[in-house]
Amino acid sequence: MRASRLLSILMLLQTRGRMTAQALAEQFEVSIRTIYRDIDQLSAAEVPVYADRGPNGGFELLDGYRTKLTGLSPSEAATLFLAGLPGPAAELGLADIMTTAQLKLTAALPEGARATARRVSARFHLDPVGWFRSGEDARFLPAIANAVWSEICINVRYQRYAGVVSRKLQPLGLVLKGGVWYIVAMVGERPRTYRVSKVVELIETAERFERPKDFDLVRYWSAASRDYEVGLYRGKATLRVSKAGLIKLELLGSAVASAAAETASAPDAAGWVRVVIPIERIDHAAGELIRLGVDVETLEPQELRDRIAEMARDVSRLYRRRRGAQ
Repeated sequence: MRASRLLSILMLLQTRGRMTAQALAEQFEVSIRTIYRDIDQLSAAEVPVYADRGPNGGFELLDGYRTKLTGLSPSEAATLFLAGLPGPAAELGLADIMTTAQLKLTAALPEGARATARRVSARFHLDPVGWFRSGEDARFLPAIANAVWSEICINVRYQRYAGVVSRKLQPLGLVLKGGVWYIVAMVGERPRTYRVSKVVELIETAERFERPKDFDLVRYWSAASRDYEVGLYRGKATLRVSKAGLIKLELLGSAVASAAAETASAPDAAGWVRVVIPIERIDHAAGELIRLGVDVETLEPQELRDRIAEMARDVSRLYRRRRGAQ
C-alpha cells in the first residue's frame, strides 16, 4: 500500500507541481506526519523532491525532473484502450492524435501488458450512440473544444424552442452523454448546459476568461443531470397494463420502468396490473403512451385519458378518410 502511495505522490508532484503536505494528506486520507515520512522515503530513493517553506510553500520536484516510470499495471494499461472512443475522438478532431498516443503506449508497455492491451482492444468496442440514432451534428465541436482548452470566449447563435437566441459563452467543458455532446459554459454568474447540435453559428473571439478555480466538471454534471431528471417529471399517471404492456413501458425509460415495477398491483382476473408512473406534460405523455397500443390503458388523470382518446380518434378519422378516397 505504501509503495503505491509513494508512486502516486511522485505522479501528482510531476503532473500538478507544488503541493502542500495538507493537500497530499487529504488526497490520500492519511496524516500529515505520514506524508512527511513518505517524502523522506522518496528523497532516500534519490527522487529530487524538496520542501519550500512559507505561506505558499509545499513539496515540489526539481525543475526538469521527469520519471519514466508510469506505474501502469497490465489491467490499468488495458483499460486505457477502452477509454479511446474512435467516434467521439474523430468529432473532436483528435482521431490521429489518439491513434498516435495508443501506439506510443503500446510500444512503452512490457510484452505481457502489451498482449493484454491488444486482447482488450480486439474484443471490446464502445459505441456511445443509441440504437436507431445517428451521431448528431457536431461540426462546431473542434472549435468548441479549442475554446474550452484555451479558455477563450465564444459567441454562438443557439436554436431554442422559441427561436434562435444569441449567447456569449465562457466554455468550461464538454460532456458526451448517450452519444450527444453538451457544452458546459458560464453565462453570467452561473454555469449552464447547451446541446452542441443546437449551435447554428459560432464565432471565436480573442477574449480570454478566467476559469473558476473551484469548478469541478464531473461534480457539476452529476448534480445538473440529477436535477434535470427530477425536474423533468411534473406529474403522475395511473395505468392499467397487460403483461406485455409492462414490458413495453421500458421503452419510456428506466425511471418509468422502475416506477411501474415498484407500484404494480396484484394481477386481476385477466392478468392486468395497475401501475403509477411519472409523466412530463400531458401532450408529451399522451404521445408516448399511445404508441404502446392496446396493452396500456390510462386511467388517471382524466385530462391525459381524454387527450389519448382524442389522438386515437384523429388517427382513426385519417385512415377512414384515406380508405374512402380510394
